[in-house]
Amino acid sequence: MVLLEMSLTPLGKGESVSEYVARCVEVVRGSGLAFELHAMGTIIEGELPDVLEVLRRCFEVLSADCDRITCSAKFDYRQGAGGRIQSKVLSVQQKLADSQS
Repeated sequence: MVLLEMSLTPLGKGESVSEYVARCVEVVRGSGLAFELHAMGTIIEGELPDVLEVLRRCFEVLSADCDRITCSAKFDYRQGAGGRIQSKVLSVQQKLADSQS
């Protein structure tokens, strides 16, 4: 399984780009993959071809009316492991709680 953290930003569309982020989130939702939206991007979990397809579709949705788009993408692959969007955070929180005991 792969975690993909991605952020696509259209340039020249003003200070707020939430309208464009919402377009991409609709694509992500439609994929059926587990995801989490955060302040600086979106994390998606799935098989590599599936998450790459979501990234490609997000780009296509934006490129319809955006002449310039920047994209940042980061992958974390771990064979066989799923549910890591939550489990990675829980692991750190547990260690923090243990260190306070």
